[in-house]
Amino acid sequence: MSDVATGIRTQNKLKLPSMFKVVLINDDYTPMDFVVEVLKQIFDKQQDEAETIMLHVHTQGRGVAGIYTFEIAKQKQDETHKIAKLYKYPLKTRLEESLI
Repeated sequence: MSDVATGIRTQNKLKLPSMFKVVLINDDYTPMDFVVEVLKQIFDKQQDEAETIMLHVHTQGRGVAGIYTFEIAKQKQDETHKIAKLYKYPLKTRLEESLI
């Protein structure tokens, strides 16, 4: 795009939206099978990947369920908390800005 009157060329740069990690936090009460189902149902993970993430959460204390734009990450976080509350599990998540 150029400004004909001044001869100055301007360029519009689109900024990509910030991305956010949905991080699952380990606790001593939420069953591993429940976490796997949450990963499959809410985060669209296949069985093998869901099990791998769940084991990471279990052994490391936390694990990334997925990386999304803020609105989608918040929606998935809310869905996770809603279903955990429905089943009376204390499963918690955090949103963390991703550098990728």
